[in-house]
Amino acid sequence: MTTTETHVIGQPRKRKEDARLITGQARWTDNITLPGMLHFALVRSPMAHAKISSVDVSAALQRPGVLAAFSGADLAADLGSLPCAWPVTPDMVHPDHHPLATDEVRYVGDAVAVVVARDRYAVADAIEAVEVDYEPLPAVVNMEEALKDEVLVHSQAGTNKCFVWPFDGGDYDAVKATADIVFKRRYVQQRLIPTAMEPRAVVVEPLAAAEEFTVYSTTQIPHILRVMLALTVGIPEQKLRVIAPDVGGGFGSKLNVYAEEVIALVLAKRLGRPVKWTESRSEGYQATIHGRDQIQDIEIAATKDGKLLGLSVDLKADMGAYLQLVTPGVPVLGAFMYNAIYKMDAYRFRCTGVFTTKTPTDAYRGAGRPEATYAIERAMSDLAHEIGKDPMQLRRENWITHEEFPFTTIAGLTYDSGDYEAATARSMELFGYDDLRREQAERRDRNDPVQLGIGISTFTEMCGLAPSRVLGSLSYGAGGWEAASIRMLPTGKVEVVTGTAPHGQGHVTSWSQIAADALGVPFEDVEVMHSDTRVAPMGMDTYGSRSLVVGGVAVHLAAQKVIEKAKKVAAHLLEAAESDIEFAAGTFSVKGSPDAKKTIQEISLATFAAHNFPDGVEPSLNSDAVLDPENFSFPHGTHLCAALVDTETGHTKIRSYVAVDDVGNVINPMIVEGQVHGGLAQGIAQALYEEAVYDDDGNLVTGTLVDYLVPAASDLPEFTTDRTVTPATSNPLGVKGVGEAGTIASTPAVVNAVVDALRPFGIDDIRMPCTPERVWRAIQDRSSGGDRSAEGTVAYGGTQTATTAGRDTEAGGGAQ
Repeated sequence: MTTTETHVIGQPRKRKEDARLITGQARWTDNITLPGMLHFALVRSPMAHAKISSVDVSAALQRPGVLAAFSGADLAADLGSLPCAWPVTPDMVHPDHHPLATDEVRYVGDAVAVVVARDRYAVADAIEAVEVDYEPLPAVVNMEEALKDEVLVHSQAGTNKCFVWPFDGGDYDAVKATADIVFKRRYVQQRLIPTAMEPRAVVVEPLAAAEEFTVYSTTQIPHILRVMLALTVGIPEQKLRVIAPDVGGGFGSKLNVYAEEVIALVLAKRLGRPVKWTESRSEGYQATIHGRDQIQDIEIAATKDGKLLGLSVDLKADMGAYLQLVTPGVPVLGAFMYNAIYKMDAYRFRCTGVFTTKTPTDAYRGAGRPEATYAIERAMSDLAHEIGKDPMQLRRENWITHEEFPFTTIAGLTYDSGDYEAATARSMELFGYDDLRREQAERRDRNDPVQLGIGISTFTEMCGLAPSRVLGSLSYGAGGWEAASIRMLPTGKVEVVTGTAPHGQGHVTSWSQIAADALGVPFEDVEVMHSDTRVAPMGMDTYGSRSLVVGGVAVHLAAQKVIEKAKKVAAHLLEAAESDIEFAAGTFSVKGSPDAKKTIQEISLATFAAHNFPDGVEPSLNSDAVLDPENFSFPHGTHLCAALVDTETGHTKIRSYVAVDDVGNVINPMIVEGQVHGGLAQGIAQALYEEAVYDDDGNLVTGTLVDYLVPAASDLPEFTTDRTVTPATSNPLGVKGVGEAGTIASTPAVVNAVVDALRPFGIDDIRMPCTPERVWRAIQDRSSGGDRSAEGTVAYGGTQTATTAGRDTEAGGGAQ
């Protein structure tokens, strides 16, 4: 009899995935070498905007080792146009997006030609021989300038306005008319570059006899990629197999259908040989999507005591030059989170998508929700300062209390569970909030050159994307379900097949825990298969903190179906009624007869043999589940940051950071801890370090890791983390998402801390990233009588009493 295992869920199991990774046995896409494989490289535009007068590849064809070279015009009929799956409005401007430009280039890095050679070194030399004549056109990198339509990114569209997406909950104007205070602020989300550790790569292997193609790609979405490649290139879907080998991080940047994947497939079809492309880091900075890049005009209507009455958001979102897979949907997704954890009577949201001559934006860790959380959490702290109230107290007076769940927000979402009081109390206890406030007062009293700031972020997020009907109502082109299968092998071992596509999240470990716990088998006896459309034919892949809440729950549901099937067999073998069969810890037993029992492994073998089997029952325990979630999940938490700001140098040091998150029931606490730590690093990076900067001509001036500052571990503080547990009520495991929580919460916590330290100088805002130079300049400007306060106004009873001056209002226009 095989031993069983119980209570696997909740244990900090070491990750099964790590042994291959740390011993060099991982299989990355760039490691793949196939017989007869060719390499291709792309000629990219050095100009942000220009007409293509001519492309001459003849000299490249004469270079050693070169087999083929094509311009965009040569391949236009085969390549089609890259897909956008999220037309957010019926009248959205959706220009063609050719994988190789044919008439104009619209950002630095736009590809215009492709060269194919026997090895990567030959092709790298050969692309230098391609001659392209450009007729320069004006660039436009500032959203507000772009909206003037003086320089058109797509002249045939006649406008740079991609869409306007409105949402109204309640009557904001009526609420505003009754308010004691109307509080306005402008916040800027700078442009970010995802910088996954593994660059993008793609290999396509043709099987000519069957007219089949296997696509290996560094993708988060093998199933979606397969569908989109079939639609774009015209190859029947059943003839395509997409495999995501080991993928070294994505953060949303690999949630896309890229030009290089389409080009690789077309080249493999045309040449009949395997082809490979791998990006360089600097190439990726130009051609892989960017994130964020928004201007947020926020208006809060409130009573004189700070009770929120209404919120208005006027958002401008930079699409870049083209629409990638979900580009326009990212800011729309955030629309439902600006109200956050707070109660109010009215909410108005307007988002304007804008084309510029920059790299396209798309989903980056959090995808719309970090931007929303930043705006409301910054605004809450600014409002608290304006009315002279402790910022935590203001939040307490406005948030949804734990007794009020489930709660339907002004944005129309129903939060199923939460306890903001518990998470906040624990966070303040670990942080020593009152002691730090006293220290802050002392430093201010003695004019200490190093000031202490305390930053707060009390956040929630919508994740677990997503109920398919909701996605349909938002005009998204696919559903939000997820699939799982469990195969019981004759020896009692278990194979789990999942439609999720992990790239660092630990699905193999967590899904093994879920299956082992449900079936009562040893954790080591579970194998998880994924990321191959032939092995796992159904799936919606990995993004939006959906994997556990949708994919992991699907594994649990499939396991329950296995148990129900096995009960019939156990009842037959134990000569008992099925209703008398109980299952616990991997063993089927008869009520009242504890000695009459069979393990699930014994049932598996008996099913395989089928010698003594109930009539009318199929000899298989294998089971499938496809879950379409009934609701999003809503993790939440309270993050507190203490920052020391040297007012003489502008340098900021995070002295302590406390994160208390509520992610529902936890499958593996060690994995949750890792996800939180990674998220915190990325959120802090936005607050203090990272920014993609373009000059006025559309050149990316932070195009390498020399200029684009990604923090190292030594740049980050020790984190103090903890959890409260409020189980989700929308799924049987009670789980919520965690992959994006740290990123969503940390950025406003850190910036609030920096601004809090500088409030004695009359400074209400520092545009991200809060670099030493920006902080120092803000202090110097105030000291010399200038104005570095937040851009906005505060009106009391309808009479404006304070106006704070503007600064550079656009993230893309260059460093400040």
